[in-house]
Amino acid sequence: MLGTALLAASRSRRVRAAVTKSPVTRKVVRRFIAGDDVNAAVDTTRRLTSGGFAVTLDHLGEDTLDRAQAEATRDAYLTLIELLADQGLASRSEASLKLSAMGQALPGEGEALAADNAHAICAAASEAGMTVTLDMEDHTTVDSTLGILAELRKDHPSVGVALQAMLYRTEADCRDLATTGSRVRLVKGAYAEPKSVAHPAKSDVDRAYARCLGILMGGLGYPMIASHDPRMISIAQALATQHGKGQDDFEFQMLYGIRPSAQEQLRSQGSRVRIYVPYGDDWYGYFMRRLAERPANVGFLLRSLVTK
Repeated sequence: MLGTALLAASRSRRVRAAVTKSPVTRKVVRRFIAGDDVNAAVDTTRRLTSGGFAVTLDHLGEDTLDRAQAEATRDAYLTLIELLADQGLASRSEASLKLSAMGQALPGEGEALAADNAHAICAAASEAGMTVTLDMEDHTTVDSTLGILAELRKDHPSVGVALQAMLYRTEADCRDLATTGSRVRLVKGAYAEPKSVAHPAKSDVDRAYARCLGILMGGLGYPMIASHDPRMISIAQALATQHGKGQDDFEFQMLYGIRPSAQEQLRSQGSRVRIYVPYGDDWYGYFMRRLAERPANVGFLLRSLVTK
């Protein structure tokens, strides 16, 4: 119930105003967000890659309201890619794109605008030696996102996509995308979805995640296991062995600031580990979803308020 309330709050302007204006909140935000600007993102990338990790960078921003805002987000990614290339950091870096921030939901031209902006980013990333993965958002965007993915892959076949195991449709989407060269990031899902389209119980989501892992590991693509759940990580390792996948045939992905000791342990064992690094000043929606996923994060916030 706490998670549901926090997800609802992530869409509330009144709660957004209260949370973002609180200086105490920043102490918690720093656990999950690299910083407010591109320089902080580059500095974090340098630190993580020097420690043997790969990164995927998300310029935070949602609910884009007009073309100018969408194009500003596109330009922010282009600046990021240029800086990473100039500083020799591109080869272990990736850009994670939310198509909503590219203009996907704008009336009329939204989908075409998002596709054009994503094309520009993919072209710059390809030239720099970086990859791009499309984040997946709520269930209403899945068909549009997969349609744009198909168009992008005509020119940039390495573009990846995230799929959410909580949705009933995802096993079928995994089968469709478990093809040669296809990069799929499997997540559990962090959006409040209706029971008509998503598994309502955590145990059902876990079982669906394991089934999707089996499909991806048994396919010809490149699975990206985005989970902090030790059980899912163990299942992924067992499936990799079962299907003859080596350490270079898949990777683990974890969120910046969450279970860093587990990240280091996987890396030290020889696994590829990519850290999802969000940055930017529009951090509220992302932050609230992280609180919803893990009640311990709420406790950390409350302790900060008490001890301020």
